[in-house]
Amino acid sequence: MSTVKSTQVVVVGAGPGGYAAAFMAADLGLNVTLVDPEENPGGVCLYRGCIPSKALLHVAKLLTEAEEAKSWGVTFSKPKINLKKLRARKDQIVADLTGGTGNLMRQRKIDHIRGMGKLTGSSNLAVTTVEGEEISLDFEYAILATGSRPTRIPSLSLDSPRVLDSTSALELEDVPGSLLVIGGGYIGLELGSVYSRLGSKVTVVEMTPGLLPGADRDLVAVLKKRLDEEFESILLNTTVTALKEQKNGIKVTFKSADGDSSSRLFHKVLISVGRRPNSEDIGLENTKITLTDRGFVEVDGQRLTAEPNIFAIGDIAGEPMLAHKATHEGRLAAEVIAGKKAVFEPEAIPAVVFTDPEIAWCGLTQAEAKERKLEVESVRFPWAASGRALTFGRTDGLTKMIVDKKTQRVLGVGIVGVGAGELIGEAVLAIEMGAVAGDIGLSIHAHPTLSETMMEAADLFEGTATHYYRPRRR
Repeated sequence: MSTVKSTQVVVVGAGPGGYAAAFMAADLGLNVTLVDPEENPGGVCLYRGCIPSKALLHVAKLLTEAEEAKSWGVTFSKPKINLKKLRARKDQIVADLTGGTGNLMRQRKIDHIRGMGKLTGSSNLAVTTVEGEEISLDFEYAILATGSRPTRIPSLSLDSPRVLDSTSALELEDVPGSLLVIGGGYIGLELGSVYSRLGSKVTVVEMTPGLLPGADRDLVAVLKKRLDEEFESILLNTTVTALKEQKNGIKVTFKSADGDSSSRLFHKVLISVGRRPNSEDIGLENTKITLTDRGFVEVDGQRLTAEPNIFAIGDIAGEPMLAHKATHEGRLAAEVIAGKKAVFEPEAIPAVVFTDPEIAWCGLTQAEAKERKLEVESVRFPWAASGRALTFGRTDGLTKMIVDKKTQRVLGVGIVGVGAGELIGEAVLAIEMGAVAGDIGLSIHAHPTLSETMMEAADLFEGTATHYYRPRRR
């Protein structure tokens, strides 16, 4: 027999979107129940994604800087890597963060049910707790935030500890002598970078003509030049047709664009070909909620589904599948439930690839502007002209700005270089506020900093950049 409970708002899933929605709803005075199997809020991002991967990428950065110090006349002994201690540090970071979200949840007096929920209708959720208890939860409103999971390729399905996905790769059980990364997207390149710096010979295979499909080619070119030196090889326009486990590794069969086949042996293989929304097995068939052909829940500008009291946010509500996008959607959904007038219509959602160098962009890319037949001008400020970049020997960066020729509004910004993810925030603010290039150029930036590259890129539009010559616009 089920225990019967009721709540004003139930949030299903406690990732960055779910717990942000629950916290906002509670702050607005609503009675909130959060359903998630983990002990504390955090979801994939905190437990098995963004946070642990960035912790490992920090270690990769330290190893890179130690090696590059040689050019400055500073020599360290060869680093010794204690994997056990490295894993413990990573896990402690996760524990600290999720412990913090747990405290915030309890301070807000949110009812946390550890379990999995399934809709039985438009006002009831059947929850099976981690202890096996059955709970029937009646609700006035629901926010679905069930996230996503790694995409699997049936033809490459192989039950072997040598075949990793983005979750198991973060466990860092060992450092394989050779690693094949299937997929040249941001997750594959980030994890490939970690393993490469730790000592693996990394090969990346990507079926399209370039890494990071969808990202600006000018930015990707800078990253690829460095990765060509970092990785063992990068195979583009190439697919993997078979995986076969052998005694000493995984035999991988490749097929090139011209149809030629070849095979190589790798100690381990990481499959990282994207993520898919967790929209199955949550009871949507018991409601009027509809899905797109890619499995995303269809929502309106307020993140409302076809049911007038059920919202969907985050990865299940469509791309971009990013934690910060989910957070803002979750907060907005809570505001709508509380009776506030709100709609999700951002001009710029930043995307960051935490490789070395980092790539970050927001707003329109040059290709997207062309597709929309917009009259734009793109300007590029090379970091070779940045005093700050020169001081630490990383002049391989680039700041690119897409400007509307007629209105001079900044429509998009792309940055590749050390710390690009920290710099992109200024660009997001500029685009959201409708800034013109002159606004950024007239804003005094501290010297010497990398943020000056934003100012100089804006000045380039007028042909008045101090540290890079370009004929002035007439």
